[in-house]
Order: sequence, then C-alpha cells, then structure tokens
Amino acid sequence: MTLETFAIFLPTAIFVSITPGMCMTLSLTLGMSIGVKRSLYMMWGELIGVGLIASLAMLGMAAIMLQYPAAFSFLKIAGGLYLAWLGIEMWRSRGRLALPEELDSSVSVKPWDLATRGFITAIANPKGWAFMISLLPPFIQNSQALLPQIAVILLILLSVEFLSLVIYASGGQALRHVLLQGNNVRLLNRIAGSLMMGVGIWLMLS
Repeated sequence: MTLETFAIFLPTAIFVSITPGMCMTLSLTLGMSIGVKRSLYMMWGELIGVGLIASLAMLGMAAIMLQYPAAFSFLKIAGGLYLAWLGIEMWRSRGRLALPEELDSSVSVKPWDLATRGFITAIANPKGWAFMISLLPPFIQNSQALLPQIAVILLILLSVEFLSLVIYASGGQALRHVLLQGNNVRLLNRIAGSLMMGVGIWLMLS
C-alpha cells in the first residue's frame, strides 16, 4: 500500500468503524453488563466476522453471496431472535448476563457464547457486506501482489475496529459505574437488556 493510499484508507476505516452500529451497540451493552475485559471474547468473534467479510469482498466473492438473500434472511432472523431473547432475559434479570452490583469474576459468561454473539452480529448484516464491497476493492492495486495487499488492509481495518469496540465497551463500563453509584442495579439491567433487544430487532430489520 502506497503512502497516498494509506492516507486515504486510514481515516476511511476509522470513520466506518467508530460510527455507531449494531456491533458497537453490542460492545457498549456488554461493557455495561460484564465489563471491558470479558467483552473481549465478543470482540474476537466480531473481528473474525469482519475479517471474513472484508476478505471475501476483496476477493470478489461477497458479491456472489449477496445474490442469495434467503440465506441472509434466515441468518438475520435467527441471530436477531437470539439476541432479542438474551435482552429480554437481561431486562427481567433472569439471564446469565444479569448484572451484579460489582464487576467480579463470579459472573458466569461463556467465552464461546460471547464470541458467537459477536460473529453472528458481524456477518448477519447485509449492509455490512454491501459496504465492504463498495469500500475495499478500490484500494486494491492490480499492479501489485494481491495477498500482501489484503493482509495490510485487514491489519489496518481490524486494528481500527478493535480499538473502536474497546472505546464503546469502556463507555458502557463507565456508564455502569455512574448508575451503580445510586444503586440502580435493576435500572442498569433493564438499560442493558433494552440495548440488547434493540440490537436483535435492528439485525432482523436491517
């Protein structure tokens, strides 16, 4: 990647990643409910999903996959229902992510569940696929080797995405501490649950 291309791509990647969306809302929610450290499992799943979409977009295969809307519809609905159900359980303080008064390691959250949540949220959004198709191919130079270019673009894109997820999760954790100063545990549960339900509904309607 030339310096000129990098100077254009980096701010573009930052703008795309930091803009509020389903993945960032999910990160905010989990930062609020389980803290930044344990939200990292979700982030790895989300980054794998974003990396997969970006790679397929640069290889030209994502356009083919978008020709099968039925598959996307099924994935969106199933993933959205799953996230919405988790939100309802959080809102009712009956789920595994029901918020304790303190951030401690006793809260049972399975890393695989969190990673799956992040992965599904990333890959189930057709708008994400379409955006990657329009964003990434113009930065590929036909005169240079393809694989090194893909590796550099993925490194930049995923690094920016990861930092954005951490920022949102940190904001959620900060909000948690503010609310808990008034011992509003139930309110915090319901805010986090409502956000999770919102992500699920957003996913189904996107």
